[in-house]
Amino acid sequence: MLPEFKHLLPEDFSDDSRVWIYQSSRLFFISEALEIEEMLEQFVMSWESHGKKVKGYANLFLGMFVVFIADERQTGVSGCSTDASVRLVKEIEKKFKVDLFDRQHLAFYMKEKIQVIPLSQLNYAINNGYISPDTTYFNNTVLTKKDFEDNWMIPLQNSWLAKRLFDMKP
Repeated sequence: MLPEFKHLLPEDFSDDSRVWIYQSSRLFFISEALEIEEMLEQFVMSWESHGKKVKGYANLFLGMFVVFIADERQTGVSGCSTDASVRLVKEIEKKFKVDLFDRQHLAFYMKEKIQVIPLSQLNYAINNGYISPDTTYFNNTVLTKKDFEDNWMIPLQNSWLAKRLFDMKP
């Protein structure tokens, strides 16, 4: 059974709200997660774009994914406001000694927990039966709240990796 996360999303944000996902190189400890959630909450309270308050949301999902959401119906998120969120992510990296920018490590949900596999080891994992086309993949390339709700946790065969790995169309 897949972990639930949709109940954590803000209901009053538009479906086309922008999403940024940063996957940690490891699961955070509970004490770290609580501190990170406080850092994210403080950031969102002061998140601005060109002096205007951003309608934002940030949270740590499943103890491993830092997620930012911005509803741009009132205030658009520009380069400077995006840079501010990236600075916070870098601060989290440094403080907790994790990597949040390595897109070469992919996350899967297997045996009731999150497993991270380096992209370079995917063929090995497939050839040895560790993952299959039906294995749940965390698609961190989603761009909107609606896409996050519907396409963040998907079967690997429905991902951008499918054609490369299984000679299928995503």
